[in-house]
Amino acid sequence: MSQLIFRRYQPSDAQAVSQLFREIYGDHYGRPDIYLPAMISQHNTEGRWQSIVAVDDKRVLGHAALCLDAISLTAEMALMAVHPAAQGQSVATLLGSQLIELSESLKLESLSIKQVSHHPYTQRMAAKIGFHSTGLLPDYIASPLADPLRETMVLGYHINEGHARPLPNIPWPDSCRAFMLHLCSVFGTHQGMAPCLNLPMQIEQHHERFEMLIQRLNKHLLDQIRHLPRHWLISVKLELSWHFAEELRSLSALGFTFTGLMATQYSKGWFALFHRGAQTRHLDLHCPHMQKLHDDLQQNGNTHSSNTAQDRACSAA
Repeated sequence: MSQLIFRRYQPSDAQAVSQLFREIYGDHYGRPDIYLPAMISQHNTEGRWQSIVAVDDKRVLGHAALCLDAISLTAEMALMAVHPAAQGQSVATLLGSQLIELSESLKLESLSIKQVSHHPYTQRMAAKIGFHSTGLLPDYIASPLADPLRETMVLGYHINEGHARPLPNIPWPDSCRAFMLHLCSVFGTHQGMAPCLNLPMQIEQHHERFEMLIQRLNKHLLDQIRHLPRHWLISVKLELSWHFAEELRSLSALGFTFTGLMATQYSKGWFALFHRGAQTRHLDLHCPHMQKLHDDLQQNGNTHSSNTAQDRACSAA
């Protein structure tokens, strides 16, 4: 194979980039626009994607992009694919490193990444280029690589030089203290609380998972969550606040498991992540903190499933 060249995306690459994803993922990649070369070019022309490709003298063998939001100073490193013919040459690592340099030139403050969990390669690559794992998104997206289960994603976060996203300096509950102190050592702490936009509560269905966004918990909302169908798999994004310990206890009593943190998109704050119910699976994760979150979820999720089955049996009787 001739030497690979890493360069910015060109409009003439659109068909080859789409074909690359087809060869690797078949018809099952989670972003349908990757199957339309016209959409790939449109996203890059309008600046929503900032793509880099790895090419030899014949074809595109690697792709990765920054996915930007027009009003945010953070971006997601995503759409990463490396052809089997180019594996073993650190192509993903080189693509990721160049995207970090590009993000700095674009004056972005930070980057996020969703790492696949069914194998350790993406997780090792992300750690190598400076991402720190912060949380899990269980049963997140369909993937031919994890079929028949949905792929659980590991969230990673990278702060560009000169910027910060500290955590509040609050007492952390015993159940997650080691993990939260680890994140505090990585991202720092502050005495105040990062301001967050006034977020309306949301609930959306994604396949068999229901996703909720909550700014503040109160007794009335907890009572309503308690009466949601017991068989629902629910993911909650809750703004991290001084009330975290109390909120953790309240959600745990309703069968939810804490699965880490996720950076908010439009401020310097964080969401605390919770999940109720989980598909049974074994994962070997690169980060020991993520492994513990997964193991806790599996233990609590199996308990929830057993209780739900018992409830159904009692109802049938």
